[in-house]
Amino acid sequence: MSNPPGTGTGTGTVSAAPDSDRVDPAVWRLAFTVIVGALAVVFDTTIVTVALDELARELHAPLSTIQWVSTGYLLAVFVTIPLAGWAQSRLGGKRLWIASLGIFLLGSILSALAWNAASLIIFRVVQGIGGGIMMPLMVTLVIQAAKGRNIGKVMATVTLPTALGPILGPVLGGVILSLADWRWIFFVNVPFCLVGGWLAWRNLPDDRPAPARPRARLDIVGLLLLSPGVAAVIYGLSRLAGSAGFTSAEVLVPLIGGLALVVGFTTWALRRADALVDLRLFRHRALASSCALVFLAGITLYGSMLLLPLYWQQVRGEDALGAGLLLIPQGVGALIARTRAGDYTDRIGPRWVALVAFALVTAATVPFAFATADTSKVLLMAALLVRGIGMGAAMVSLTGAAYIGLEHSGIPDASIITRVAQQIGGSVGTAVLAVILQHTAGGSRTLDALADGFGDAFWWSIAFTAVAVPLCLLLPSRPKSLAPADRIAAEGAV
Repeated sequence: MSNPPGTGTGTGTVSAAPDSDRVDPAVWRLAFTVIVGALAVVFDTTIVTVALDELARELHAPLSTIQWVSTGYLLAVFVTIPLAGWAQSRLGGKRLWIASLGIFLLGSILSALAWNAASLIIFRVVQGIGGGIMMPLMVTLVIQAAKGRNIGKVMATVTLPTALGPILGPVLGGVILSLADWRWIFFVNVPFCLVGGWLAWRNLPDDRPAPARPRARLDIVGLLLLSPGVAAVIYGLSRLAGSAGFTSAEVLVPLIGGLALVVGFTTWALRRADALVDLRLFRHRALASSCALVFLAGITLYGSMLLLPLYWQQVRGEDALGAGLLLIPQGVGALIARTRAGDYTDRIGPRWVALVAFALVTAATVPFAFATADTSKVLLMAALLVRGIGMGAAMVSLTGAAYIGLEHSGIPDASIITRVAQQIGGSVGTAVLAVILQHTAGGSRTLDALADGFGDAFWWSIAFTAVAVPLCLLLPSRPKSLAPADRIAAEGAV
């Protein structure tokens, strides 16, 4: 695809290390600005997940229908994610961010005013259109503004909502549902969107393309192959995570059809310089290895977020709010890790930070594989704290590593690629672990048997994480100095 406009004038490659330890205050302002808006998107997804039973009762619809409140949103996200790079090249980052935030705000208000299940599903699709653009665009704007300097520190900040959303979202959802009507799970987005929009209008640079600049053409063929292809894969995996078996046509038809479309897009994109997403970026080892690890991290993060709340509820007898509160140590651990992980990523490179981080996640999940109905909560919460530290450090190092060695113009496509890899990993993790849990714990008549079934599912989660440890050796090992072009652009911006 055509090169999108950046937020600065640098045209060199993104490096792993800074010339100086000081981050331009303008970068922090931009990062804070996009984080405020992104919090609405990140928290909304997990809040709605814990509210599905309540929505089914209030809207008098079966759970199979209400599931589309989440599924429809997710599919809309994946249809629009590939458009983020092209839309930025046409509108500029500032205008695209404000427009996407406005669409998400509109979808949130309409969802809160929904009168039945069908209207709520439609309005959630509107939300997904805005959210699908916002998440890759958030990273693109910040990385372009940083110009290769202090990538670890910057990513430690900008990826914070993504890490904390799946952990703190269920807690916030439980609190809202215990104190207020279900409509407030959507109204709570309004202040984030309004404040985020005002900050974006004030703080984001006006980077609209010059009128005389050639306009990027939309890769229609690529769009018709990639967006429905990824959406079909995600839908098939979501049905697998439900009641449908792997051999069911409900799973196989969209899964095989989606994979065929993705393969078709791959063949198409590798032959074109102006493809919807530039897959030739996979020639960069840093991006390719980061995507593989981000995929596994998605399995670990989202797959475990299926198992952990269910363990606390089904084996330990906690309600939804209690299970959410017991997961707080994992969020605290992620918060603790991020600043130090960003510093070490800049100083010694992402390879060793990621390796230690995945090793910590692997070790800290082992206690849950042995947990029974009587295992000490203090022990398990301590394990969750360590697990959160590992996940926080892993996501910072991986997200920063993906951009090392890339040209400025490749950053939007890299953001799309890593976002899709993480989300597909999350869908795979949720689907596979749901099937495993159904086979190992389904039909258990005693708490001990149920705990053993959960233990088997946790061992699978551990195995996925352990595979990532040696793959970390493929990441860049140490930071590099800024390329001359980047150094000049970065110094000129201070």
